[in-house]
Amino acid sequence: MREKHGYFIEDLSVGMTAVFAKTVSEADITMFAGISGDTNPVHLDESFAEQTIFSGRIAHGMLSASFISTVFGTRLPGPGCIYMRQDLRFKAPVKVGDTVQARVTVKEIQAEKKRVVFDTVCSVGDKVVLEGEATLMVASHADVPELEPQAAE
Repeated sequence: MREKHGYFIEDLSVGMTAVFAKTVSEADITMFAGISGDTNPVHLDESFAEQTIFSGRIAHGMLSASFISTVFGTRLPGPGCIYMRQDLRFKAPVKVGDTVQARVTVKEIQAEKKRVVFDTVCSVGDKVVLEGEATLMVASHADVPELEPQAAE
């Protein structure tokens, strides 16, 4: 089990950071609408979206936010962490073809509670499209037992 686990709370330090980047495709937006049920025409209907302040279709804000979850679950802290809280502020739209870079940075470690607070930011180029703060539960080394060696057959 340990070999599949990400960082433990004892392994983290303030300032550690990790990134995930993805170029948003037409298929990503369509699939996210199907999975989430958010079929707002600003995401799916170009003629409708052209009449909005965005002058065209935009990706779901929560699609970009989901890339933060990708960083947490796969990179920092990685497998085994539990997402507890996320505060988000949406700053700018994301369109088809934009490459969103999600970055998380350790802000505070509450070792006694096994909690870690992160700054979270998604950017397209130099433009911040969303920012916020997240709290995760991160296991201690003592929480994950060593596996017993397999007996030879």
